[in-house]
Amino acid sequence: MFKALLYPLKDSVSFLNIFQYISFRSAYAAVTAILISFILGPWIIKFLTKIKMGQEVRHDGPQSHLKKSGTPTMGGFIIIVSVIISVVLWQDIRSFYSWLVIGAFVSFGFLGFLDDYLKISRKSSEGLRSRFKLIGQVFIASVVAILLYLHGSEEFSKLYIPFLKRHVIDLGIFMIPVIVFYIVGISNAVNLTDGLDGLATGLVLFATIALAVITYLSGRPDFSEYLNIPFVPGGGELTVFSLALVGACIGFLWFNCYPAQVFMGDTGSLALGGVLGVISIIVKKEVLFLIIGGVFVMETLSVIIQVFWFKRTGKRVFKMAPIHHHFELKGWAESKVINRFWIIGGMLAILGLSMLKTQ
Repeated sequence: MFKALLYPLKDSVSFLNIFQYISFRSAYAAVTAILISFILGPWIIKFLTKIKMGQEVRHDGPQSHLKKSGTPTMGGFIIIVSVIISVVLWQDIRSFYSWLVIGAFVSFGFLGFLDDYLKISRKSSEGLRSRFKLIGQVFIASVVAILLYLHGSEEFSKLYIPFLKRHVIDLGIFMIPVIVFYIVGISNAVNLTDGLDGLATGLVLFATIALAVITYLSGRPDFSEYLNIPFVPGGGELTVFSLALVGACIGFLWFNCYPAQVFMGDTGSLALGGVLGVISIIVKKEVLFLIIGGVFVMETLSVIIQVFWFKRTGKRVFKMAPIHHHFELKGWAESKVINRFWIIGGMLAILGLSMLKTQ
């Protein structure tokens, strides 16, 4: 909005020319989101406590988590509101991609809110039925995929993998179901990872910083040509959204770090996972993001392996899944599990960025 209001006045006030630069607007989008989350955080936590929106802890989970029962949940609102206000202020309001990402972010957040609300109202760890949650996720992802197919870049249907300059296959319209599966998968992967104080928030922070770099490079014809990565016209504007998300996660982590004052709930985790999936698709880094977000993949695989092996043999591969609970039950302190998973997440983000030049 600032760009639309102030940039046209650049001939009268030369300083306002700075609003054309994505790097400037992105930096201040991050600062704005941090400040909003710091301001809103205590107020929202107090409100959630007052209306008794406390987390229902699974009784079949680690016993050390029972003391967390009643901690305010739905803290994802802090992230969502901070990001939306910041992005609306600093983005180019003509950007199709920015509005698409905001739409997906809010839609996944609303689905997560329904799940959180049912858990609290029923006083149970079981919220929205799995089939209904999946239907909602598939619907949102389908709308995103169809809009990208109709209005996105011509690269949409092409599949790129790290180390190769050119796409490996053009799936055409069949890219739509692939994208739907991918977005739903990433959304659920972040949801599964959100089991320890600040764990998912920190990992999303690292992954989003990497995506912010990629969106900026992909939106620049000179950098994309130099790196041999797909040029996505208009994709650079997603840097504003990405850094706003980074700022909101930093602000939220202030309250969500161990021991947490608030949990993001499915309101936050489904929204964060969904939006990471959508951004990585727009900049054609679906496969690379599986490396950048490798911890999310590891958490998901641990659940799949655990369920598959238990149904086949009646035995468990891990003490508990997702795998962060396995390490807790092995005796690691919760804070140690969180810090070590963050270290892995940071290393994978750097590894993913390093691969941009190796193709």
